[in-house]
Amino acid sequence: MQIYWTKINQIIEETSEVKTYLLDCPKDFTWKEGSHTHFALEGFNAGEKPNRGLIRHMSISTLPHENSIGITTRIREQCSEFKSSLRNLKVGDEVALFKTHSNIPLKREDKNVYLLSSGVGLATFRPIVLDYFDRADNVNKIHSLNIDSSNEFLFTTIFESSTEKKFTSEFVDNRVDYYEKVKNLAADKDGLFYVVGSDEFLVQNIQLLREQGIKAEQIMLDKREQALLEFLSVDLSV
Repeated sequence: MQIYWTKINQIIEETSEVKTYLLDCPKDFTWKEGSHTHFALEGFNAGEKPNRGLIRHMSISTLPHENSIGITTRIREQCSEFKSSLRNLKVGDEVALFKTHSNIPLKREDKNVYLLSSGVGLATFRPIVLDYFDRADNVNKIHSLNIDSSNEFLFTTIFESSTEKKFTSEFVDNRVDYYEKVKNLAADKDGLFYVVGSDEFLVQNIQLLREQGIKAEQIMLDKREQALLEFLSVDLSV
């Protein structure tokens, strides 16, 4: 396993609780839209076994042509030891990246694409939307729906509806509105539905989509194969 050590070159305060850490691109480090990586803090591999408390599975919120690896995360006042350590990092500090993979690249199948996310999960979709803006081939349109109860919505300059780009962006701050909108989007029985958020959020969205007649193969999750099968095998009879 190759470990890429790299430095933080910029820290962006996206909202009162969300930061983006922009990292230098190590030589030979490659990724594409919809990628995640293992993001580790200094000391994670100092002992005989990796210290899992210093490692997190994170989405990459940038594309390669932006020349920085973006890691966007929410850090609340009361947070884990990992997030607390992350909050104290400064420009120039080193972090490690390894096991980078994309479970949810943009499918170009001449269908409508729906991006359903909760809070900072929108960071996973940022590079997918930018990739679509760069090249819209074989994608009919994209509709993004994000729920964030903080009401501090992310990336609003990118997630902005555009008739010309065939892109619609919606933000809501409550579950009632969110799930009503999901139900309306599921009227498209041929669409592709990407879902990013907590496991509970995934389960609720999958159940609603399946109840509306959306097939499991139309639902994309940022999960490896085994976990994907477990989530998508939801029993609708319960």
